[in-house]
Amino acid sequence: MKRSSRLSLALHALVHLYHQPDTAMTSATLAQCLMTNPVVVRRVLGELREAGIVSAAKGREGGWRLAQPADQISLQSIHAAMGESLLIRTQSDPGDEHCAIVRAVDGVMGEFIADAEALLAARLERVSLDDIARQAGPYPLHPPHGENAHAQ
Repeated sequence: MKRSSRLSLALHALVHLYHQPDTAMTSATLAQCLMTNPVVVRRVLGELREAGIVSAAKGREGGWRLAQPADQISLQSIHAAMGESLLIRTQSDPGDEHCAIVRAVDGVMGEFIADAEALLAARLERVSLDDIARQAGPYPLHPPHGENAHAQ
């Protein structure tokens, strides 16, 4: 199973936002927490903004915030906003599309993967951002200026 680093990054950022309900967090601050580039944060959170999961404001007090209560944000909604598959899809070489065996294997494997993705999606629907944030424990995460709290 392919693990989506974008989904992991999105969840990580959302937990930070969960723990800062009264403060908007900038892409630069989140990037420091996630040890990535602010552009990556903006791309990922931009997709979540389109789905109504986060909101963003510009200006001095601007930044990212959760747009919904965390207990109403399912992992499935986050995953769907990212538009990625949790599983690697196997595909045959396009040159083989006229081969009956390749078509049969692709058909069987395609149904298997679709069933597996449906099961994963159902499981993701039962877990909320609030569940993950609570598992992360008390908020030791946001570093005061320039520190990496994950290294503590």
